[in-house]
Amino acid sequence: MLRLKGTLVSPFSFFAVFSIILASPTFLGVESYSHRHASTVGQLVLKHDRKLLTQTEHGEISAAIVTDGTKGPYHLQFITLEPNSVFLPVLLHANMVFFVHTGSGTLSWTDDDDMRDVNLRKGDVYRLPEGSAFYVQSSLEAEREKLRIYAIFTNAEDDIYEPSIGAYSSITDVVLGFDTRVLQAAFKVPEDLIEIMRASKPPAIIHAVQKEGKMLVEWQARLLKAFLGDNRDGFFHSINGKKTKKKMRAYNVLEADPDFENCNGWSLTVDRKDLHILKHSNIGLFMVNLTKGSMMAPHWNPRASEIAIVLQGQGMVRVVCSSNAKECECRDMRYRVREGDIFAVPRFHPMAQMSFNNDSFVFMGFSTLTTKRNHPQFLVGKKSALRIMDKQILALSFNVSNATIDQLLKPQRESVILDCTSCAEEEERLMMEEIERERKEEEEARRKEEEEEAR
Repeated sequence: MLRLKGTLVSPFSFFAVFSIILASPTFLGVESYSHRHASTVGQLVLKHDRKLLTQTEHGEISAAIVTDGTKGPYHLQFITLEPNSVFLPVLLHANMVFFVHTGSGTLSWTDDDDMRDVNLRKGDVYRLPEGSAFYVQSSLEAEREKLRIYAIFTNAEDDIYEPSIGAYSSITDVVLGFDTRVLQAAFKVPEDLIEIMRASKPPAIIHAVQKEGKMLVEWQARLLKAFLGDNRDGFFHSINGKKTKKKMRAYNVLEADPDFENCNGWSLTVDRKDLHILKHSNIGLFMVNLTKGSMMAPHWNPRASEIAIVLQGQGMVRVVCSSNAKECECRDMRYRVREGDIFAVPRFHPMAQMSFNNDSFVFMGFSTLTTKRNHPQFLVGKKSALRIMDKQILALSFNVSNATIDQLLKPQRESVILDCTSCAEEEERLMMEEIERERKEEEEARRKEEEEEAR
């Protein structure tokens, strides 16, 4: 018997289920996977590997291109604003769904003939459609907490990002791309004023209280009004600190009731059935909070791929390939992730996420949904997909007796998020052994190649 957090658990526990299933030749046909192969499927992007797009003393924007192995690429951006800073207006080329990780501020954007505002705070989720123009201003908080926004950009029809046109364009670049004579006629201003504006291009993020900063935002607002039409007066009210006619409210995942919760953690999903602004998008969101020594039970998504970002702590992720996948295209994965890392898991790929004994593991992410709602299928516990199958057929699949199947499935009465002391530590040990084995194999291969060349 194995003791987990003071509870006696049969050797045929949830972890045994996962181990037996992974060992089954009918389930997969590939070897275990190490950290170094994270880019082959369900791509792993470490925090320090993000591409820095812009950086000023008032904030920065970094990006990552992620593929789930079946669709993509998916474009993610990480926008960080210092307190009382402004991300200047841009024109969206794609749908933008985002999550507010920390801080607070105000999002302002164009919607038909109106300018709309929504206050942003930690845990908020929102979506802007392609073709919108928007800007963001962070609050001047006593805690001096940065506003951090994590966003995914996809096209409306197929939710695939088109890299050739980018996620958005600066309003300044869009408007000042026209000839001076065209701009004179559009703005009804003298040529020298246009030339002055051409000579002073601001950075993407500025400090909001500076006099020159206010002038820049007002000029950007004027550009936007000319670009989108004369009925955009709401933009001026917004940047001058006045309330706009259309005040919106974001959905906050930290205030929502979890879909599942126990002493080992909680999980929550948000899709277009929960949030009307996601109605015309095939992007949903999810959030998982694992306490120390816990595990999101082995499961797969039949209708959604997941692109996750680690918000807090660290953990191990185990992903299994489909049994008919070619080894050159898909290999099983196990890897350690920390705060800021990104990992993606394709649909139909069984996975488990585990926290270490000394740290929690919190991650959120974006799910790529189909037309139907996704219902994760769990391999173990009360909600196990294996429990509803014919026992005899299941026994034949694993080449074991019916009694063994009974022993396998009955002990685990918990579901979804399970107690799993030292599971992450064991996965890390196996990962390091695999890395060392592959290193030795590579050295041996190089040695043989050098010997062949020397002959």
